[in-house]
Amino acid sequence: MRRPALPPLLRENANFRRFFLGQSVSLVGDQITTIALPLTAVLALHANAGQMGALTTAYLVPNLIFSLHAGAWVDRRGRRRGVMLATDLGRAALIGSIPVAYAFGHLTWAQLYVVAFLTGVLSVFFSVAYGAMIQMLVPRKEYVAANSLVHGSRAFSFLAGTSIGGVLVQLLRGPYALGVDAVSFLWSALFLRRMQLDEPPGAPPEAGSLTAGARWIRDNPIIRAELLGVATLNFFNFIFFALFVLYATRTLGINPATPGIVLGAASVGTLGGSFVTARISRRIGVGRAFVAGCFLFPAPLILVPLAGGPKWLVIACLFVSEFTSGIGLMLLDIMAGTISASLIPAALRSRVSGAFNVVNYGVRPLGTAAGGVLGSLIGLRPTLWIATVGALAGLLFILPSPIMGLRELPEEAPVR
Repeated sequence: MRRPALPPLLRENANFRRFFLGQSVSLVGDQITTIALPLTAVLALHANAGQMGALTTAYLVPNLIFSLHAGAWVDRRGRRRGVMLATDLGRAALIGSIPVAYAFGHLTWAQLYVVAFLTGVLSVFFSVAYGAMIQMLVPRKEYVAANSLVHGSRAFSFLAGTSIGGVLVQLLRGPYALGVDAVSFLWSALFLRRMQLDEPPGAPPEAGSLTAGARWIRDNPIIRAELLGVATLNFFNFIFFALFVLYATRTLGINPATPGIVLGAASVGTLGGSFVTARISRRIGVGRAFVAGCFLFPAPLILVPLAGGPKWLVIACLFVSEFTSGIGLMLLDIMAGTISASLIPAALRSRVSGAFNVVNYGVRPLGTAAGGVLGSLIGLRPTLWIATVGALAGLLFILPSPIMGLRELPEEAPVR
């Protein structure tokens, strides 16, 4: 029987193949932590809504504090692969400390907050360096294909990671499941080290202005609208994210393994979305495919606070909402990444990424903090109603913008 051929990019581009293999496993580990860390807080340390919001906020707030500085530093330094490798090793040590502390009976809220914050700091540096990798690894004509493969592996990580994470938490108890993510960071570092990449030199100091990326975004109507729309969506989505596990286990009464299994199975939608995004963008255009994702990602999540009745119906609502939302997420992420890769000039990639992250990731701790406060004051279900309906407001920035008119990939914009 003839084996299915690898996609051309993976078969012919050794550097992209190593990058893809390293990140694919690391993403699975990240998804295990996504389900294992909050369940660790709930089961091992008996978290309440405020503590859950604070834990997620501690991980996300470094984006608000460090993204601009990280982007300027990485652009000046230039050696992005080395930055990514070092941050992988640091995150492996931090995440790995949690199961060790738990085994010796010394796991505390203080440690969880410190680990979350420092892991968030390292993730900021990884992210701004990562943002320029696709442009360095593949030619422009392969941007959609490369982003589809990378986000397809992310979609698979949703499917495998959350399912494995829920089961591991049930079998091993939450903290020990986090050891898998620590190992996945080491795997990523191994493949990054094996890449042979001629990176462009760092930007000269006079071109490393801290606010250069922010000014460029301000002056580009496409990226400006993309940022404002997606940041609005993310603010409300992270209100949802901060409370979902607590809501599912305490209000809906499902056991700890079920959120992981349901979300993992529903992530078939994200995997399917990664396969069809290129076809959809060819049919309706790059811009409209992105807009479709911005609607389909948040809208189905309304079914979560709507869920009620028999247990099978509750699980069905969760499944349908996450499945459909996953398709939207892939449309949004792949097209947003492709539009950005096409438009952002090479000399500003990390600074634009840093400035973008200040807003797009910076609103996330604000969302999780708001989720913790609102969940404590008005209850979990009303807060989830606000989160799911409010996320649709992001379309108000995108619909009037030039994005709707993008049929093909835009040309690289000039440095101003």
